[in-house]
Amino acid sequence: MDRVTILKEKRYLIFIASTAVLITLLHFLVFTNYSTLIVLEELYYVPLLLGALWFGLKGALLTYVLVSLLYLPFFFGGWTTSALGVAERLLHLIFSGIFTVTAGFFVDREKKRRQQVERERYLASIGQVSTAIVHDLKNPLITILGFARRIREGKGNVDTAAQAITDSAQNMQKIVHDVLDFSKPVQLALKEEDMRNIVNQACDACREKAAGGDISLSIDMPDYTMNILVDGFYMVRALVNLINNALEASGKGQGVIITVAVKNKHVEISIKDHGAGMDKETVENIFVPFYTKKIGGTGLGMSITKKIIEGHHGTIRIDSYPGKGTEVVIELPY
Repeated sequence: MDRVTILKEKRYLIFIASTAVLITLLHFLVFTNYSTLIVLEELYYVPLLLGALWFGLKGALLTYVLVSLLYLPFFFGGWTTSALGVAERLLHLIFSGIFTVTAGFFVDREKKRRQQVERERYLASIGQVSTAIVHDLKNPLITILGFARRIREGKGNVDTAAQAITDSAQNMQKIVHDVLDFSKPVQLALKEEDMRNIVNQACDACREKAAGGDISLSIDMPDYTMNILVDGFYMVRALVNLINNALEASGKGQGVIITVAVKNKHVEISIKDHGAGMDKETVENIFVPFYTKKIGGTGLGMSITKKIIEGHHGTIRIDSYPGKGTEVVIELPY
C-alpha cells in the first residue's frame, strides 16, 4: 500500500470517528436543553454507511462498535425514562447492526466482482501482449536467420549481411527493453528540482534530431524557479519520448514548441507540433500497449510515458486533428 493510500485511509477514519462523536454530542445537547422526545439516532447511519463504502464489512463492523459504545450512555440515568424507551433504543441497535452487516456484505461483494473482472482483463491483456511481442520479434528474427544462412552459404556481401543482422538484433533489443520497462513498476526517487532544468535537458537531448530534420525546437518558459517534487531521470525520459514523437510527426521547415507555465496549482507542460496530426482512433488508443501505426515502433513508448507521468500524480492528455498537428499537455502538482 503506497503512502498516498495510507494517508487517504487515515483521513477517512478520522472523518468517520469525528462524525460519530459529533452526532453523540448533538444527542447530549438536544436531550439536555430541549426534549428527551427528540431523537437523532438515525444520524448514526451516516458513519455506518461511510464505513461500509470505504472499508467494506470489516470497516462497517468497527464503525458499528464505535457507534454502539458512544450510544450506550443513552441507556442509563436520566436518558431512559421508560421500558418503551429502552426497547426503542435496543431496536435501534439491532436494526443498525442489520444495516451494517448488509451494507458491508454488498460492498465487499461488489469489490470482489470488480477484482474478478480486473483479473480476467489482466489475463486477456497478457494474451494480447504475448501475441504482440511474438509478432514484433518474428520479423527481425527472420532477417537474422536469413542473412546468417547467406553468410554460411557464401552468398552475397558479408558486410551488408552483418549490418542487417546487427540492425535486427538492436531492434530486438529495443523491443525487449521496452517490454521490461513497461512490465516493471516505476520506482521514483522524488526530490525537489527546477522543472525548467528538466525541460531544458529533454530539449537538449532532442536538438540533434531536430536539426537533422530541419525542424525548429523552441521553448517558452517563465524566468522564475519552478521547483517541484520529481524524479528527474524518468521525467526527462518521458519528455524526450514526447518531443521525439512531435519531431517525427513534423515536416521540414516546421517547428515544435514546448511551453511551461503554472496554472491552477499545477505545472503545465505543452508540447505542440504542426505535423499531420492523428485521427480519432489513434488518439483513443495511443496509450494502449503495443498499439502503433509507426513502422518499427513497439507501441510501448506512450504507455511508459503515461506510467511515468501518473507515477508523479500528474495527468497527460492529447489533442490532435488530422492536418492540424498535435498538442500533448502534461499537468504536474506544483
